[in-house]
Amino acid sequence: MRTTAYQGDVGPEEAWKALSESDAVLIDVRTRAEWAYVGLPDLSPLGRQLFLAEWQSFPTQQVDPEFAGKLMAALGEAGVGQEVPLYFICRSGVRSAAAAAAMTAAGYGPCFNVSGGFEGDRNEAGHRGQINGWKAVGLPWTQS
Repeated sequence: MRTTAYQGDVGPEEAWKALSESDAVLIDVRTRAEWAYVGLPDLSPLGRQLFLAEWQSFPTQQVDPEFAGKLMAALGEAGVGQEVPLYFICRSGVRSAAAAAAMTAAGYGPCFNVSGGFEGDRNEAGHRGQINGWKAVGLPWTQS
């Protein structure tokens, strides 16, 4: 799927493949609480760095007005150029789509949204991590 705001939506497997085969970067835009209690994508099998950049802050859920600037600084410090493919992930794919659009507007990209996110949609019992998303497809992840 292609949107005007960012390059498009990709599944977790496609993002993993891009991370495996190119200089692409994965950016987790969930909250610190989610990183600590739900877990993180584990890129260590690829020898890659996961970037953490909150799109919204817990508990207010307000969008960080400095998101793009902070992420640009972190990417710059790591030597990631503006033309490097950026893959954004959140819980289910909503916040990461907004973050991909923001970084596209800032001149980065191509920027992609990881559809289904880290945990994916809820199943019939209301639980995430079983239907779609990073965890459901069996990609590496870690939890503290």
